Amino acid sequence: MDEKRARTAVVTGAGSGVGRAVALELLGAGWSVALAGRREEALHATRELAPPGAAALAVRTDVAVPEQVGALFSAVRDRFGRCDLLFNNAGTFGPGDVPFDELPYEAWRHVVDTNLNGAFLCAQAAFRMMRAQDPRGGRIINNGSVSAHVPRPRSAAYTATKHALTGLTKALALDGRGLDIACGQIDIGNAATEMTGRMTRGVRQADGGTAVEPVMSVAEVAGLVRHMAELPLNANVPFMTVLATEMPFGGRG
Repeated sequence: MDEKRARTAVVTGAGSGVGRAVALELLGAGWSVALAGRREEALHATRELAPPGAAALAVRTDVAVPEQVGALFSAVRDRFGRCDLLFNNAGTFGPGDVPFDELPYEAWRHVVDTNLNGAFLCAQAAFRMMRAQDPRGGRIINNGSVSAHVPRPRSAAYTATKHALTGLTKALALDGRGLDIACGQIDIGNAATEMTGRMTRGVRQADGGTAVEPVMSVAEVAGLVRHMAELPLNANVPFMTVLATEMPFGGRG
């Protein structure tokens, strides 16, 4: 990537967790960053943590709503003129410890709309912008999960969307060839965030019991996303998996 011009990123789910950590990592490295998320106050809290003078734009966005995604990328174009990176991070686990046959359709639909449809909408908007801008091109990084490889018990909706996201990543990487648009995915296991706080209290295991699971610093994830983002566009990391070393992963055992 050309270091002589300003680089602009869109980070969804930027109000907390991995999204906040990645946004702050990029802002600290001199990127201009559009912070997108459903909670406006959380986006402003992220912006307040940025280094003095950092170029951060907060845009309240529900990624499952096409009109709001369109407004997000219009705001990015108006403020920064281009988009060099989309970190497709917004997501939800959905309901807690619910047996599959008791999972309400509304809950399933909410997870699919956020994790998969939202990722599609943001990727499509970014792809259009990257294809048309001058210089052309950019990078899309999808936040997968180790659940894109193996599920947790009672996580059908979340697991299904993360497996689907892997297919979206592969399709975007192919469709971006010849357009200078690279796409990769980072699959994260047990980064210490608000969403994974339950790991330290005990979560259901594959054998039916519960156990406390180790976590890793979210700062490690943010550094890896930045590494992927700052590669030249003729190089790509299609898939990267990073997880707390001792967490259950292979077979979730």
